[in-house]
Amino acid sequence: MALTQYKINQLAKDLGIKTKEITDILKEKGIEARAQKVLEPFEFDILFETLTRAYQITNIEDYIDGITYIPSKIVKEHELRKAQKRAGEAKAAADAEKPKQAEPARLPGRAEPQIKAVPGPTRVEKTKAAEPKRKPEKAKQGAPKEKRQTQPIVRQHIAPKPEGMVKKRIVDTRGTTIDLSKYDDRFEKIAPESVRDMRGGSEKVKRGKGGQTATVKGKKFTPKKSEPIKKQPVHVSIPDEIRVGELASRLKVTASEVIKQLVTMGLMVTVNEYIDYDTAYLVAVDLGAEVTREVVVTIEEKLFDEEQNREEDLKPRAPVVCVMGHVDHGKTSLLDAIRHTNVTAGEAGGITQHIGAYRVKVKGRDITFLDTPGHEAFTAMRARGAKATDIAILVVAADDGIMPQTVEAINHAKAAGIEIIVAINKIDKPTANPDRVVKELTKYDLVPEAWGGDVICVPVSALTKQGIDDLLEGILLIADIREYKANPNKRAKGVVVEAKLDKGRGPVATLLVQNGTLHTGDVVIAGTAVGRVRMMTDHKGKVIKMATPSMPVEITGLSEVPSASDSFNAVEDEKMARTLAEKRRAEAKEETFKANARANLNDLFAQISEGVKTLNVIVKADVDGSAEAVKVALEKLSNEEVKVKVIHSAAGGINEGDVTFAAASDAIIVGFNVRPDKPALDSAERQGVEIRTYRVIYDCIEEVTAAMKGMLAPKYRENLLGHVEVRQTIRVPNVGMIAGSYVQDGRVTRSSLIRVLRQGVVIFEDRVASLRRFKDDVREVAAGYECGIGLERFSDIKVGDILEAYVMEEILD
Repeated sequence: MALTQYKINQLAKDLGIKTKEITDILKEKGIEARAQKVLEPFEFDILFETLTRAYQITNIEDYIDGITYIPSKIVKEHELRKAQKRAGEAKAAADAEKPKQAEPARLPGRAEPQIKAVPGPTRVEKTKAAEPKRKPEKAKQGAPKEKRQTQPIVRQHIAPKPEGMVKKRIVDTRGTTIDLSKYDDRFEKIAPESVRDMRGGSEKVKRGKGGQTATVKGKKFTPKKSEPIKKQPVHVSIPDEIRVGELASRLKVTASEVIKQLVTMGLMVTVNEYIDYDTAYLVAVDLGAEVTREVVVTIEEKLFDEEQNREEDLKPRAPVVCVMGHVDHGKTSLLDAIRHTNVTAGEAGGITQHIGAYRVKVKGRDITFLDTPGHEAFTAMRARGAKATDIAILVVAADDGIMPQTVEAINHAKAAGIEIIVAINKIDKPTANPDRVVKELTKYDLVPEAWGGDVICVPVSALTKQGIDDLLEGILLIADIREYKANPNKRAKGVVVEAKLDKGRGPVATLLVQNGTLHTGDVVIAGTAVGRVRMMTDHKGKVIKMATPSMPVEITGLSEVPSASDSFNAVEDEKMARTLAEKRRAEAKEETFKANARANLNDLFAQISEGVKTLNVIVKADVDGSAEAVKVALEKLSNEEVKVKVIHSAAGGINEGDVTFAAASDAIIVGFNVRPDKPALDSAERQGVEIRTYRVIYDCIEEVTAAMKGMLAPKYRENLLGHVEVRQTIRVPNVGMIAGSYVQDGRVTRSSLIRVLRQGVVIFEDRVASLRRFKDDVREVAAGYECGIGLERFSDIKVGDILEAYVMEEILD
């Protein structure tokens, strides 16, 4: 109830006293009062002051302990005078009739020791026990002077009241529920210091808003005005790159506020886009935050040894040379001339299919060569080879000049920042024109030394070995000038040149050590592949224990086949390395999922709207690099009518799982240097899956291109005859190696063509030279029979090899 509507009877009810007591106080002050009167604020002040002064106590501890008590009657000045007057008039009669009532009143100076009482408003209690700890009390306002000088009393004796006098009831106003907070300041002014200070107890009572009380130990309560709460600045740490939504979360604001700040800075971003540290710093400062730069220590930084090499620790290393150029310009033949070996004959069609890494000793110094393919399908492989090398030998045929892949090789070498040596090959041909080649090179900023430039140009002939020594001297000259060095005392670091899956040895990777030393037993991580080096061999197949910088080695022991061009590191903590590999695997899976999700939606709309047909292809190759190259080459064949989509590419033979995948995806299988096994062939025949295998990438691209144009009409078709398992090898003098074999299925004839399969990979193609059963020459051996087979050119047959017999049948138009 508001103060302006507080009636006298309501106040009396709240205080627990009679209405007449309140009206008497008001009438004494000259104010007309009745029970239903609404109290004015000043009238309420008068009542509160009178009642408070009447019931004050000097020490709250004494009151709590029961030593003092609140008087049971209100002693008012006018009632005291009336009572004394009536007592004087009736004194004689009272002495005669009731002797007990004639008993004189107790003197003010005599106090009962048992009970202390709080005096009325005109007297102040002051005992000797309280003197040491209490200040002299101030005089009450309006009290007569002579009353302040009277001796303090403990208890006020009330004269007997005559009959008919109204009995007064005392109420403790401190326990009411009235909102008295607005009168706290006035109470401080009118109350004695002993009441305001309350130093007698260890706990003090304060009254706050709404009449609620709170306890403050050891301190005097002083009301304070509430001050506005100051907003504390937010402390945030921001990394080098942060997503907009994450920044808003750290700043404890909405993403729209952050985006609004970015818009004012001229950046239109979404909540999921990333911004750099400088931009995030400006946004955070504008929003009133304190910013510190977050230093993120990644697993790679903990795991890899990235400490800078000291100059005294660096040792000279062999230069790594990459042979690059257009297809059929004689790169591998030139390398053969340098290595004094013949590798070209083993390549299908004489074309290099994947990278070969070799180490050659020239004049007592080692040089590492990488032979990269020249066909346009192997662009990624050439770029990978350029990044891993120091010097590029650009092979240009003197009779052909600069070709498209030659230009591409030049760009790769320049992008990698490596030295270029031009080898003008095939100068022994009658049609050779070296001057034209030199002239064409100047168009690409390759000015020969003879013309005042800095590019070494050497005319060579891989066939006659002319100019080979000059070429090697040029390589050693550049190596001396550049002073290639590495620290062999660190953990190994390098690049994966090639990788494949071997059924007998598992994942096999060819590594090029660029810094440090790799030992057998080291823990190696390459991409998502982790493992210990079980066995390490050099380019000659010799088992070695360690590999120094610039040395190519082949290792086994990895958990899976790494991707070519992945960097590898030798680490100490295998557990942390596996954690990093798992993290990389999860990131790659997430990226693949996002890419597939976007591609599926876009292609679905395009196919529906445009009616485009898609040719799904599964690519399997002998090594990972070749599979990647075939994939890129096939996807480039897409046109407006047909889209070529490689849904899966991997290294390894064609198995039954690939056929099942192809059947479910309505895809064809393209095998490059690999063959399907017997279960895969049977499954493909049952499910109608087409398997096409190739040894030369030209044939693969030409057939698929022709099929897409609707002009596929091959002159010959392969007809598989059967499979033969080699169970024993017999060397016959003057004849060669004879394979004691068992025909597993189909048949083998004397005119059959033979593919030698070792662990699902084609290692050689040949013809049957001899076919015998029990020393008798036969024309044909059926399934379930044993026979002896001799091949025309291949003699490195081993037990466990599979000889696949087939014939090429001409297709009539």
